[in-house]
Amino acid sequence: MPIPKHFTSAAGSLHGRVIMITGASGGLGRALCLECARAGASVILSGRNRAKLDGIYDEIGALGAPQPAIAKLDLATATAVEYDHLAKTIAEEFGRLDGLVHAAALLGDRTPLEHYDVPTWCRVLHVNLTAPFILTQVLLPSLRKSMDASVIFVSSGVVNNPRPFWGAYAVSKSGLESMRSMLGQELESETNIRVNSVNPGRMRTGMRAAAYPAEDPNTLPSPVSVAGSFLYLLGPHGRGIDGEYFDAQ
Repeated sequence: MPIPKHFTSAAGSLHGRVIMITGASGGLGRALCLECARAGASVILSGRNRAKLDGIYDEIGALGAPQPAIAKLDLATATAVEYDHLAKTIAEEFGRLDGLVHAAALLGDRTPLEHYDVPTWCRVLHVNLTAPFILTQVLLPSLRKSMDASVIFVSSGVVNNPRPFWGAYAVSKSGLESMRSMLGQELESETNIRVNSVNPGRMRTGMRAAAYPAEDPNTLPSPVSVAGSFLYLLGPHGRGIDGEYFDAQ
């Protein structure tokens, strides 16, 4: 089922929804936090940099949007206690979770597998694959309490177009697609939870600049321009769309 690639969410279309977004401190995650807030959602800002999260918090406040919440969490080092505390806090303060977007990611090295640094490999796989698994697992009880919950994994073009020198990033995104498919099938009978993935494509972000240092960033779309697909799936328009992969461009 196709979805609009340039969907514009109407004011208030996400009113009353509680949406958590990881990687909120920059790039796609930051753009999604602001756009969801503009649409009326109560956004839980999750990231590792408190100063940047405070900045986005203030930006959302200036919009006159619902007051956001900050969930500082370093996915590279977070312990089981921290994950459990986050899940408990969301359950107690909000009572449910209507949306979860896994936007946080590390690029890692662009180098042949033969020379890939092993600690970097482990770190990228943990942040990009293992951490989304843990977060989804601990937050499932809150997602189940929503009448219309949407989980979105941020995918990548390297999943459908494998190519050399993408190392742990490509492996982690391929693993994420397998997890998305598996989770969707396991939750098939729970029609109040839908699980999809979106490949945002080329964007003007720090990660893109690190991957393609010779590329002119002015030739790339901004993260805000690809937010439509995410907002469509997070809101009422996305009801009934489950277990799918989408390209935002």
